[in-house]
Amino acid sequence: MKFKNKGRKIYKTKEKNYTGKSASSKLFSLGLSLLFIGGLVFVGYSAAEPIINYTKKKGDNKLPSITEYSTDNNSSAEEELAQTTKTTDENQKNNSAQNYLCASLTTDALTSTSGLKAALSGISPFSDVKYIVVPLKVSGGKIFYASKISSAINSGAVQSTLTLSEICSEIKSAGYSPIAYISMLDDNLIPETYPDMGYKTSDDGSKWLDNSIENGGKPWASPFSDVYVKYVEDISAEIADAGFENAICADVTFPHFRQSDLNYIGDKVKDPERYLVLTSLVNTVYSDLLKSKCSTMLEVSAADIITGNADVLQPMVLQVSTVVLDIDIDKIGSSLDAKGMVYEFNGTVSDTVTKVLSIVDKKLSGFNVVVRVTGNGISSNEMMNAQESIAKAGYSSYILG
Repeated sequence: MKFKNKGRKIYKTKEKNYTGKSASSKLFSLGLSLLFIGGLVFVGYSAAEPIINYTKKKGDNKLPSITEYSTDNNSSAEEELAQTTKTTDENQKNNSAQNYLCASLTTDALTSTSGLKAALSGISPFSDVKYIVVPLKVSGGKIFYASKISSAINSGAVQSTLTLSEICSEIKSAGYSPIAYISMLDDNLIPETYPDMGYKTSDDGSKWLDNSIENGGKPWASPFSDVYVKYVEDISAEIADAGFENAICADVTFPHFRQSDLNYIGDKVKDPERYLVLTSLVNTVYSDLLKSKCSTMLEVSAADIITGNADVLQPMVLQVSTVVLDIDIDKIGSSLDAKGMVYEFNGTVSDTVTKVLSIVDKKLSGFNVVVRVTGNGISSNEMMNAQESIAKAGYSSYILG
């Protein structure tokens, strides 16, 4: 969301609130230990959401080893690039073993068994792809599997009749291992039907919208809502129970609140330690998935880090220790306003990557980092130059495209 700098009137709708049982609070560990590095690599198949370079923590026994791969339609599997992750401890040696490749499905492939089979058969048998990322809950709140969660069904979030077991079975039968992609907080559907799952105004408890209804204003799922946290936990449980051994947590952010929004919603979103509600959500899902032997990592936007909206990036309290830094060239654009400090990006893709990495480097301290470069219309030459810029910045693990 992009807003002008001036204030605006908050729009509210009064609705009957739904009630639900509060999820019990969960303690999370402050002590982290890095054991060894592993990861996945993505081939640019459809709309890819790649993961790579996992750092193994206690219980992360299913994490594959690290390798990087950049390819297009004219590339071959022999062009594979074995890489390791840059860590904050120079004495920590990164281990790499077998090379793994991963393709990502589009949501269209999850609307029918025939669509899923066709998507899987479209992956080259010579590409050495081992893993398939499955967009099960995407930005906006739609769910692309036949969830049995009543609130998901009632809200209209469920978009597919395929069960998780069917999805896993088809992927495994094709010789691959499925990986779940879960958008955590970018959800406008569920709070529309269940206001208790979204942000509310502090004065009368009415539903907060990010704009006027006439201008497409939407509610947003709130990490402060115990009912919504339970909803995410239920989704994660369905996924883990179906046999997914790895998961990506994405969109763990607050909406881009303006001062007027903060005032209307109240003290909880103005608290300097509000990040704890985000890290608690990630740690809760991490712990729940780990019980089912499903490992987790976190994806964070470079643009959000620069503009100060990556509150979740807290290495001392997060149990997840490997971050995919998504440098989305389109999202970054020609400039970013970092709370009054304007960063301009008027050069090449390579120049943008170099500048972004120099800005966010210290913010990534405490994490193992995989650099990902995405954007529409980026040529293969620009991607290769971006790769060189990543290496020069000291990062040996990267995803292009």
